[in-house]
Amino acid sequence: MQYHDHDGSHYLTYPDAARLATGDGPAALTRALAERSPGAPLALHVRLPFCRQACRFCASQRVPSRDSRQAEPYLTRLDREMVLVSRLLGRLPAVQRLHWGGGAPAFLSLDQMGDLFDRLDARFGLSGARGRDFSIEIDPREADVFTLRHLQALGFNRLSLGVQELDLRVQKAINRVQPRVLTESLVDEAERLGFHSLNLDLIVGLPLQTPRGFGETVEQVIAMTPARITLRRYAHLPERYRPQREIDAEDLPDAATRLAILEAARERLDDAGYVHIGLGQFARPDDSLAQALGEGRLARGLQGYTHYPPGDQLGLGVAALSRVGDTLARNALSLADYEAALDASQLPASAGYRLDAAERLHRDAIEALACRRELDLAALSQAHGLDAGAALAGALERLAPFCRAGLLERHGQCLRVTPDGLWGLTHLLAAFDPQATPVA
Repeated sequence: MQYHDHDGSHYLTYPDAARLATGDGPAALTRALAERSPGAPLALHVRLPFCRQACRFCASQRVPSRDSRQAEPYLTRLDREMVLVSRLLGRLPAVQRLHWGGGAPAFLSLDQMGDLFDRLDARFGLSGARGRDFSIEIDPREADVFTLRHLQALGFNRLSLGVQELDLRVQKAINRVQPRVLTESLVDEAERLGFHSLNLDLIVGLPLQTPRGFGETVEQVIAMTPARITLRRYAHLPERYRPQREIDAEDLPDAATRLAILEAARERLDDAGYVHIGLGQFARPDDSLAQALGEGRLARGLQGYTHYPPGDQLGLGVAALSRVGDTLARNALSLADYEAALDASQLPASAGYRLDAAERLHRDAIEALACRRELDLAALSQAHGLDAGAALAGALERLAPFCRAGLLERHGQCLRVTPDGLWGLTHLLAAFDPQATPVA
């Protein structure tokens, strides 16, 4: 049971973006964009870091603000970044995938959201096709039915609502009081407007959380019938994230309680018919993620699982990540550094890294287990022109305890993740990362 986990935040990139060294960012991103095929699709991720209230569990680079007008200088620089990048890209096919996140995008006024959407369209060309995937993260406290109607009119068709927990005691402990009726009203309006996919986020491990209380939260969320439900793990790192210093560590559930919370959630989701995609992501059987999993075409982007084929993604905004070909780039982590770079007419990428041949092999092994739940060493050998079993000998040795624990099965050259192994998938993927912290 010590291997069970549900944290999907690791290995959305390999190497982990947190380990990217600063330097060479603009040059690395410029080189990667220049090497792209002109007709290749490009996904866009826009980071809007503003939020009105500081949630104590927060572990992101966010900018607390009270008035949406305070976002105007940031939006101006964001447009400058779009101009600089679009000059390097040339003509693109219409953008089919767009995501707004990073803070509380609905913090912006309706006019600001409309203007930003128009600028993105002018710089990159946004698709109006029915098959587009335009998603946005919503804090229900920042949005209402008029917000959703405006987003739907702009072209967004997928929502992710931050619920976290519905137990009032927990909500007070994390400074995020959010009545259930608030979330339900937005869910109902999203369904009425025809948003084709709705995700509700929950967090396990928050202060004062109990198996019974979180079980009731899961039941209430299931009753809203969202297409997707995501379980995230709270990581208490007060030395790194200032808002978490307001949390009393003694109020956090211990390891046994967290496991009981997770098991209760797992049972309820299974009973409700949700498919465990992996890394804390669940979907109804009729959702595109579940269908892609069943058909063997599931992939992952920098925001998690997707039914779209893997491809390049450009991040815009402070702390945004980009993945172009074999290059990872990360924008400046501080707002001041981000603004300074753009004021100097420079790309704000503060870090850039290009994977070598060995790292590409490890990346592809990680993606195979994460998306297809199996790793065919023979196919991997053929794709990379080497003996994958020999090259990954260290990783295979680190996987041996998981085979003995029943999380993984090996049949000759093929490794398969078991149903229980999905709950320890983060640890299985870490076996292919030489710099990962070993499981205790």
